[in-house]
Amino acid sequence: MNKTKKIDFGINYVNTNSALHKLNGVTKFVLFLAWVTVVLTTFDLRLILALIITGCTLLKLTKVPFSVYKPLLIATASVLSINALFMFLLAPQQGVEYIGSSTVLLPLWGDYSLTQETLYYLLTVTLKYFSMFPIALVFVFTTHPTEFAASLNRLGVPYKIAYAVSLTLRYLPDVKNDFVNIMHAQQARGVDLSKNVSVLSRIKNVAKILGPLIFSSLDRADEISNAMTLRGFGHNKKRTWYSLKPMTKQDYAVMGLITLVVTLAIIKRVMASELFWYPF
Repeated sequence: MNKTKKIDFGINYVNTNSALHKLNGVTKFVLFLAWVTVVLTTFDLRLILALIITGCTLLKLTKVPFSVYKPLLIATASVLSINALFMFLLAPQQGVEYIGSSTVLLPLWGDYSLTQETLYYLLTVTLKYFSMFPIALVFVFTTHPTEFAASLNRLGVPYKIAYAVSLTLRYLPDVKNDFVNIMHAQQARGVDLSKNVSVLSRIKNVAKILGPLIFSSLDRADEISNAMTLRGFGHNKKRTWYSLKPMTKQDYAVMGLITLVVTLAIIKRVMASELFWYPF
């Protein structure tokens, strides 16, 4: 029952006992940081597509059902599509400036002409952003909040900060449940959040939910703070972690592979004569 509740939330730790779950939290955190580093250092569509394929493969290896993150996938794709549209509206010739050539596909008006170079630029940038989506889900689905906090502390982050991050991740499902309960209570009082009312009315009605939600979250934070103070949290300079796991041979092998890939990606970026790989 507990497990179903977590899966329904969609962006929380889900224990499926996969091979990725067995890796140390430090390894998974370093993998996430390395992935972001590689993405930020490249505009090569070949490498970006390889990252997306690898990320989706890792996401499948987590054994988390697709229905769990399907809404997140749709939301991410929608946001990135809108972002690409606004990028074109604000800088319609950005791709031409970066690539250095201009092949007009669809003349519109003035500078607003859709070129092959700009279309390629927007595709590359959009997929570049999207390539971080699978690995982010892999990290969230396979790393318990307490294990993540222990990993941060092991990497040198003060344990007070690490514990604050752990509490934030652990109580996200509770905040979501509070939001749903408050929303149902408001709807029972006649507050309409359906498509039958205008967008402006829905925004105002949602604001009526956020007030109680904020106060309930502050009350919970105060209770947790008082409980931690009574137990002497923060008194010592160091602390032990129940969820801290020892590094295994698999962890060291993955860390070695991560180091190799990041090194090659940085070398490729430094030695590349052009920012974009453009095959046309």
